[in-house]
Amino acid sequence: MTVEIGKKAPKFKLISDEGQQVDLADFAGKKVVLYFYPRDSTPGCTREACDFKDKLPQFHKKGAVVLGVSRDSTASHQKFKAKFDLPFPLLSDPDGKVLEAYGAWGEKVMYGKKLIGVIRSTVLIDEKGKIVRVWPKVKVEGHADEVLGEL
Repeated sequence: MTVEIGKKAPKFKLISDEGQQVDLADFAGKKVVLYFYPRDSTPGCTREACDFKDKLPQFHKKGAVVLGVSRDSTASHQKFKAKFDLPFPLLSDPDGKVLEAYGAWGEKVMYGKKLIGVIRSTVLIDEKGKIVRVWPKVKVEGHADEVLGEL
């Protein structure tokens, strides 16, 4: 499944790195930057998370929250968050259902080989829960700035 601009964002309830259930509905009235990444503590995922961390005050000034989602466990998220002092929730989607609902799971090419996995992507959701923008197949460099520019 893929998401469409102007449509309601797929609902979800996932467990955060703090062991709390996070529901998309919890963020009604706020913009949500929902970014999907392959794996905690890998070079690209670390750069992406740290870019969002460094720019988080700017996201907050624009009324947006940042949420990271991967299939990693909450224990893995806790270590990743602590190691890099990440100030936003990391959500665990072990069965990949939310990743699939947002089009962030599927075939990709890595080092010349086709495989099925997490597709690094970002979705911007408005205050009413509608999809405003989708970034499929994100390149890490400059991505946080691109999302800020859209806000």
